[in-house]
Amino acid sequence: MTRYAMVIDQRRCIGCQSCTVACRTWNELPQDIIYNPVVSEGVQGVFPQVHVSYTPLLCMHCDNPPCTICCPCIASQQDEDGIVWVDETKCMGCKVCANSCPYGARDVNHKEGFVRKCTFCKDRVRKGDQPYCVATCHQKARIFGDLDDPASEVNQLINSLKTERLFPELNTDPHVFYISDLGGRK
Repeated sequence: MTRYAMVIDQRRCIGCQSCTVACRTWNELPQDIIYNPVVSEGVQGVFPQVHVSYTPLLCMHCDNPPCTICCPCIASQQDEDGIVWVDETKCMGCKVCANSCPYGARDVNHKEGFVRKCTFCKDRVRKGDQPYCVATCHQKARIFGDLDDPASEVNQLINSLKTERLFPELNTDPHVFYISDLGGRK
């Protein structure tokens, strides 16, 4: 069975925001909603040994998503392939799912009255394409694929390099993995 996941290689991410712009464009997002921000802790270290690390954030498409369990109108759903999404026709915009997401990955479209979030571009993925943020990452810092396929690059990276997931203590089992060993360090 297919279970989609993303690896974000922070050694390669330069904070260019191409993924953020691609996501906004593909999803035709209003100005006040960003599914895919890239954050930084700023410059770290002491000259001449300085570095900057960037952390792209998005929905973690958890195996145990608290957002789907708490949704009173069953609008927040998870498909068999692990993709978590919101059925806009059922969502009443109550924000219960947004409040339950420990990753802050959901936004309410106030104009239209429903919750929106990253869907791993499920419309593209199910046609065999990559999510738009992955396809436009010129640094190849985002890798997407089937977690259950031993031959997939995602599976190989997770099993051969040290990867981290955000808030593992919450037992949400997120499907976004970070390679955080910073490039440029000696």
